[in-house]
Amino acid sequence: MAEVTYKLTPKDFKSDQEIRWCPGCGDHAILNSIQKAMAELELPREKVAVISGIGCSSRFPYYMNTYGFHTIHGRGAAIASGVKVANPELSVWQITGDGDAMAIGGNHFIHTIRRNIDINLILFNNEIYGLTKGQYSPTSPFGSVTKTSPYGTIEPPFHPGELVIGAQGKFFARTIDINIKLSTDIYIEAAKHKGTSVVEVLQNCVIYNDGAHAALVDKEEKDERTIVLKHGEPMIFGKNRDKGIILDGLKLKVVNLNDGKYTVNDLLLHDACEMNPGIHSMLANMRYPEFPVALGVIRSVTAPTYDDNMTNQIKQVKQSAKIKNMTDLLNTGNTWEIK
Repeated sequence: MAEVTYKLTPKDFKSDQEIRWCPGCGDHAILNSIQKAMAELELPREKVAVISGIGCSSRFPYYMNTYGFHTIHGRGAAIASGVKVANPELSVWQITGDGDAMAIGGNHFIHTIRRNIDINLILFNNEIYGLTKGQYSPTSPFGSVTKTSPYGTIEPPFHPGELVIGAQGKFFARTIDINIKLSTDIYIEAAKHKGTSVVEVLQNCVIYNDGAHAALVDKEEKDERTIVLKHGEPMIFGKNRDKGIILDGLKLKVVNLNDGKYTVNDLLLHDACEMNPGIHSMLANMRYPEFPVALGVIRSVTAPTYDDNMTNQIKQVKQSAKIKNMTDLLNTGNTWEIK
């Protein structure tokens, strides 16, 4: 009898729980994109663990038909790291927000990235605290008027890409919640990457920060204001594909391909695999209106992972250790025979 194979669909990853996000929240689109990516990756559900901290995004594990753990504020990265190290066969996904990851969870966030533990960290960035009703977050733009900054914030925000790369991150990508196709492709690339993959999702909170990313999702202007980077391809953008990015000395510069000074051959080719993070950091930091905002996989570098290094170290220690098992341990030191 021929073997019957069952192809997973996004529906297989949907749980039976009522989704309690606000209607119109960007989290719905992110959930659909990740479920779609998992189906395309053909990940066995029993091999997936979804870990979260606290915040609207952190309800995510309830809506996944996989293993999951809703942990405590800012500690999702620590729990996800422990899950992966304890069971390297699992595909571990940490779901977090800009506050959960970079305020109370900032220390865990940067050290998970530095250690390069093989987890997929999905960072929902709506530039506000949504669950606790509208306080400014570590990514709120300077001058933002919120419930805790009624006269505007007076502190500069974190830029997630800059923080990831500064923490020696090997994989950083950015997408927008409503772009299902781009998001799904990025989550697939993140899952395939060996090491910590961080995906920043520009996500809209319809209640407390509606329109935070409106300039980047405007149907008429989004092609002029964003650039989707693809490894090995020139950095070209615009509704008519008539603009591009060049390196002018030590800085990036936007050029117009219609003015006769530059051609596609003059544009930078995107090399996501370049070990030197200089260009990647500049791309991650591009801000509208001076530059288009970079989407896609910005950095993807191969490097040893913490979990592999730990597994290899344990094997090496076992090979040279005199104690091989529990019986050996119980027979070490002073022993007595009772008759």
